[in-house]
Amino acid sequence: MNPQKVHELWGHFHWLGVLAQQGSYTAAAARLGVSKAAVSQRIAELERTAGVPLVQRTTRSVRLTEAGQRLVDDTRASFEHIAQSFSQVRDLAGEPRGLLRVTAPVAFARQQLVPRLGGFLREFPDIRLELNMSDHLSTLATEGFDLAIRHTANPPDTHVAWTLCQTRSVLVASKAYLRRQGTPQAPADLAAHNCLHYPRSQDTPAWTLVPMGGKRGQERATVQVSGSLAANNSEALRDAALSGLGIALLPDFTAQDSLRAGKLVQVLSDWRPVGAFAEHLYAIRPYSAHVPRAVSVFVAFLRETLARGFTEGLQG
Repeated sequence: MNPQKVHELWGHFHWLGVLAQQGSYTAAAARLGVSKAAVSQRIAELERTAGVPLVQRTTRSVRLTEAGQRLVDDTRASFEHIAQSFSQVRDLAGEPRGLLRVTAPVAFARQQLVPRLGGFLREFPDIRLELNMSDHLSTLATEGFDLAIRHTANPPDTHVAWTLCQTRSVLVASKAYLRRQGTPQAPADLAAHNCLHYPRSQDTPAWTLVPMGGKRGQERATVQVSGSLAANNSEALRDAALSGLGIALLPDFTAQDSLRAGKLVQVLSDWRPVGAFAEHLYAIRPYSAHVPRAVSVFVAFLRETLARGFTEGLQG
């Protein structure tokens, strides 16, 4: 086949791929912005040129023949490459734009991410942001996310991970609880308190603390704790502490506002809990040679707005 004829048919290949993806002529026409008759005519022209049927038609849907599926499979990578190249050119040409799909843990998203999104979207009005709040560790490539915010100690080696900020863990309680039950003076005292904890396993929960500033005569302490509530959400633990139920171990970004407002106070401020929560927040995405500008500016925005961290108002 001469090059001119191949060039003429190139658009037909694309329409066949859209038809395969949409599953009907009506849906394919809507996706392409043309009439159903136009799609049918293009596919018929392609079948005449190929000399074999490419589509099996039924009253409700269409299905590709073996030849049609092979043609779609062999040309898909080329069309994806064209789309990616065009996206890169558009990125160079103007302001960041397009749909940005982000997944983030529920507690962090509600407390720290959502309040910042208005400023970001006002600064970049051509970006549309879709936020998935979930503690489920999504598979980014297969679930279609551009970026994941993760509070983790081990970002995956197969992905690109940008450090957003440092975090720390903190022990907190309400003043009412401490008046009623007393204030711990040393880590060992926690064993006598109602400790609200994040369930990690079926084992007896234990909290490990290290002295702030490496004070002499003090060593790492691990204390087995117990309490009337375990929850896999830091907001739930914070709210239980606010109600006076007990002492909670929280990430700083969850405790920050309540500590600033004086609704919670820090317990054992000379000690730093370790091992319960990660010490960094990351923005993670699958590796690719090109990072869309919408992703780059969002990561930069988060780094800047999270730069002060969450430890303002914490002692120690």
